[in-house]
Amino acid sequence: MTANKRIVLSSDHAAIELRQTVAAHITALGWEAVDIGPTTPESTHYPKHGAAAAERVASSDCALGIILCGTGQGIMMAANKVKGIRCGVCTDTFSARMIRQHNDANMLSIGVRVVGEGLALDIVDAFLNADFEGDRHALRVDMIKELES
Repeated sequence: MTANKRIVLSSDHAAIELRQTVAAHITALGWEAVDIGPTTPESTHYPKHGAAAAERVASSDCALGIILCGTGQGIMMAANKVKGIRCGVCTDTFSARMIRQHNDANMLSIGVRVVGEGLALDIVDAFLNADFEGDRHALRVDMIKELES
């Protein structure tokens, strides 16, 4: 686990309620939730929210990021455009654990219209409780990083 205990959270309008639930959950686990919104239900554009959260992680202001939108896909695509970000959409706990252990993911994306609250919190737990295994996986992560150059 990282010494920086800050996790940035962001979403589009569809996922405000689940984002706030996740923020409360990670706070109860001892993390500092940095919730950057939005806070109102007016329609908003997920790319700007995914990128804003990713910038916080890429700058090391926050150790990890959790982002949400209807499917989790669009906001994840935007986040992955920021150099240094490895974000995966997860709909199950196995994938959430594996993106940390094998891919050294620093962001998690969840689709509010795909998973319910209970599963979403289990996915968050699996993501946060896993550590990068390094070894042969480090070579592959380095290959991903080279693609950014």
